[in-house]
Amino acid sequence: MKVKFCGAAREVTGSAHLITLENGYTILLDCGLYQGGEKSMRDFNYQWHFEPHRIDCVVLSHAHIDHSGRLPKLVKDGFNGPIYATHATRSLCNIMLLDSAMIQERDADYENRHNDDGRKDREPLYESVDVHRTMELFATFPYNRWFSIHPDVEVQFRDTGHILGSASVTLRIREEKRTIHFGFTGDIGRPNRPILRDPQPMPAVDYLICESTYGDRLHEDGPAATEHFLRVVREACVERKGKLLIPAFSVGRTQEIVYLMDQLVNAGRMPAVPVFVDSPLAVNATTVYGDHPECYDDDLQAYLLTDENPFGFNGLRYIRKVEESKKLNAHTEPCIIISASGMMNAGRVKHHLFNMIDNPLHTILLVGYASPETPGGRLLAGAQGLKLFGEYKPVRAHIETMDSFSAHGDQAEMIDFLKNQRQHVKKIFLVHGEIDRQEPFRDKLLESQFQEVVIPELGDEVELS
Repeated sequence: MKVKFCGAAREVTGSAHLITLENGYTILLDCGLYQGGEKSMRDFNYQWHFEPHRIDCVVLSHAHIDHSGRLPKLVKDGFNGPIYATHATRSLCNIMLLDSAMIQERDADYENRHNDDGRKDREPLYESVDVHRTMELFATFPYNRWFSIHPDVEVQFRDTGHILGSASVTLRIREEKRTIHFGFTGDIGRPNRPILRDPQPMPAVDYLICESTYGDRLHEDGPAATEHFLRVVREACVERKGKLLIPAFSVGRTQEIVYLMDQLVNAGRMPAVPVFVDSPLAVNATTVYGDHPECYDDDLQAYLLTDENPFGFNGLRYIRKVEESKKLNAHTEPCIIISASGMMNAGRVKHHLFNMIDNPLHTILLVGYASPETPGGRLLAGAQGLKLFGEYKPVRAHIETMDSFSAHGDQAEMIDFLKNQRQHVKKIFLVHGEIDRQEPFRDKLLESQFQEVVIPELGDEVELS
């Protein structure tokens, strides 16, 4: 049995991990899109570390584009096997992959119209028709139930509390006279967070692929985070009377922020300023969240008894049309704009950033991870200016950061999630993290009595005995 690291190796995005059994059967864990700006990774989304038509099946941990976003490309290039996922993951992929296809098509059209050499041969990574073919291959299963994908392989999903439908993946593999338990954490969520249930521990495994996004740090706790958020809103919209821009991923982050504001409105603590969710994908995703109450935690189930719509309140408006989005740039009154993408490297939020970044009345609140080469990553690093749409813009707006909205567990939360593995797992492979965060996490795991922790590079292949 071999495992090959085909994405998210010493990177946070582009998840793809290939398992090849002794009998040749192949299982691809995730098939994610690389999201970032590093030149060395520019061609990642167009290349494979395997032959797509030779992949027998895909097991998908969750719907975020950095885990699912290359599935239509995989199908376009020859894959025709089943894609195993939870019910809610399929629902989200249905809207997210179509949105991604539209972005691929739009970007290709833009490049073909603006190429300096006059060439018009840029093709989209994939198109909507590829998404439709991809969705036909999904086979969905609930949490906590073993199901067979091969006579010698069974799979179980367990809730990781990361986004709606997110799951860890445990494989029970029979080879010759032995049984190997192989695990993939997917993205590990956080305990005591709103909307979703707490992460469930995985069954004990022999080998584990583990995420490490925040392996070097601890997050701000819940009550302090709420007060921090209220302080930012008051300073931005009440004291300075400016706009507050919150770049947020359309799935997960946006719904959590809206739910928090809904609670604050009901408690009479939220300043009376208009709130705009400016992202068609976020609008659709919020509808999907409403369709899957089976994923809610007990607190939200109880909250629904007093507020039947936790994602809507007076003063909140969801924006779909481009014309309405553009009007927000001319809006002169204090307001809050939540818009995608979270890294500000694409989407409507990039236009809002362009119009707000050089105005000291406005505030940008960064609420999660951003790749270093993206506008969000550069602002997190303290950039004094950004080049946006070919124009240099000085940073005069107030920049605030909050990592408490992160859907990823921090160092302590991930180690707590893994504690039941300590006496069982032979080797842990750290993925989904930058090396300067992975190394402290590796050291902490070794201090916590885990046996062997490896940080693979892209393309590494390991044989498991």
